[in-house]
Order: sequence, then structure tokens, then C-alpha cells
Amino acid sequence: MSAVTLPTGYTPRPVTPADLSAFHAVMMAAGMDPRSSWSRVTPADLAASLFGPGAGGFVALAGEEVVGVVGYRPDGPRTLTLNKLATVPTARGLGLGAALVAAVEAHARAQGYGRVLLAVSRYNLDVLPFYAHLGYVRSDEPYAHAHPASPPPAVLVKDLT
Repeated sequence: MSAVTLPTGYTPRPVTPADLSAFHAVMMAAGMDPRSSWSRVTPADLAASLFGPGAGGFVALAGEEVVGVVGYRPDGPRTLTLNKLATVPTARGLGLGAALVAAVEAHARAQGYGRVLLAVSRYNLDVLPFYAHLGYVRSDEPYAHAHPASPPPAVLVKDLT
């Protein structure tokens, strides 16, 4: 992740099992609509998502405090799926989210993935301009990990080749 720069005073690093509680707290503090499947994510769900084969993530620290998070997992030989991007409200607008997305993209390139895919909850569509600014475009492909109790998400893809 050396090519990714966070704003002064913030430090990036790969997520560890010791971060699960803080990672979960940042997700819950992000203010996602309670109808979203995010509101039902538990630390145990995070452990399975972040530490499965080929999966992982990054945290952004302000001192020792986790203030931003992102996860990823492989979805076939060409696609790395970005998930669980969140920052605490007090750290918004500083570029942490973009830096965490760039960290996932750098990891995807280093691992030979040709694209990054992500899904946006139908209850969080106001983030679409953020991802468009980072080069993501809407796709009509289905999202394999959609929660069955939630409406289908908006799928976005960025080609890394």
C-alpha cells in the first residue's frame, strides 16, 4: 500500500483480527440507512468477510483510533470486490475514502486483478457521484453477494487495465 497517501496525520495499514471491533464501530458510525443490510452486519460477519481466502482490507488511523475502513474479496480470477468502505463522520471530506479505495485498487493490480467491482445499497445511492469521480461506472451485472432481504444494489465497476 506504499503508493497510497492519506492526509497528514492519518496512517493506513492492513486490517488485522484485533481491528474487528473498531472496524465494526466505524461501519455503524457511518450512518447507513437502517434498512440497509449494513445495519445487520456483526463482528462475526466481518471476520468471515475480511479473513476468508484472498480477502482482506485496510484501516485508516488517526493516532491509534480507527477512523476509516474498507474490505475486499476475490470474485473470480479477474475481479476483486471492494466492500464496507466507511469513515467516521468527523473524518469525512479529508480524502480518506478515496485513499482507502486507492489502496484496494493498488492491491488488486498487485495481485493481477483486471477490475474492481462494488455494490451500493439502494438506500445509499447518494454516494454514486463519489465513486464516479474515482472512475467507477454502473454495470447491469448482478451482484453475487446481495443480501436476499434487501433490494438489488447498484453495481459499479472500474477497469484497471
